[in-house]
Amino acid sequence: MTHDRSTAEAAVQQYFDALYEGDADKMGEVFHPTADLRWVEKGELKILTVPDWLAWIRKRPSAKAEGKPREDFIVTIDRSDDHTAFIKARCQLPPRYFTDYLVAMKLQDGWQIVSKSYRYDLRE
Repeated sequence: MTHDRSTAEAAVQQYFDALYEGDADKMGEVFHPTADLRWVEKGELKILTVPDWLAWIRKRPSAKAEGKPREDFIVTIDRSDDHTAFIKARCQLPPRYFTDYLVAMKLQDGWQIVSKSYRYDLRE
């Protein structure tokens, strides 16, 4: 199945759908294979490659399967040109509530996320 990534917004929507559904294949389509995820944990920078993240997604139950509420939205998009966008987004996989900073680029096969940095809050 091919997903529409004709706009940066469409790529982010595919990311939101894949995250909620726990669909590693769909997530792999929207993330460039060389991308990584970065966050700070206990004062230390952590880095996870996309292939390792996809393997982790395949092993965990999805928020959708667990009946968890879904709330995700784009806060801002900053475009420097027609091929590069910086996106601030919010999403959740309760009990984690994320603020994501995504860099997306329009490549040969459409928009892909090439970098993700994030933070999250834990809530009950």
